[in-house]
Amino acid sequence: MFYIKSEESFDSAHFLKDYQGKCSNLHGHRWRVVVEVQGETLREDRQNRGMVFDFGDLKSVLKEMCDYLDHSLIYEEGSLKEKTVEALKEEDFRLISVGFRPTAENFSRYFYEEIKNRGFLVHRVDVYETPNNCASYEENR
Repeated sequence: MFYIKSEESFDSAHFLKDYQGKCSNLHGHRWRVVVEVQGETLREDRQNRGMVFDFGDLKSVLKEMCDYLDHSLIYEEGSLKEKTVEALKEEDFRLISVGFRPTAENFSRYFYEEIKNRGFLVHRVDVYETPNNCASYEENR
């Protein structure tokens, strides 16, 4: 099995509703995302001969995803009062609502599924919330 990895990062704010601790407050992270894709064989076509995937293609997809999330407030649907969302939008804050609690664990699955849906054979995704704390996702085989 062959593996290649690519990495990107983004800065965003989040909070964990109903969490008992510091993370219930609005705070930010520099999220570091490491994607590992796999292939049993190497490509044979002229352009990609000898490659699992083109690093540039993988990096482009990952960068697009991270750029979308960068410098935003990412919050779980329903975790803010509608009045709060409206007020933040009136101030032109960049808000991204997601259908999951914005934890490193859920982000790792989010990136895994999105990149898989774009045609890559994803092996594993690691999401670092801090330089020392990482959550990973890979499917059972």
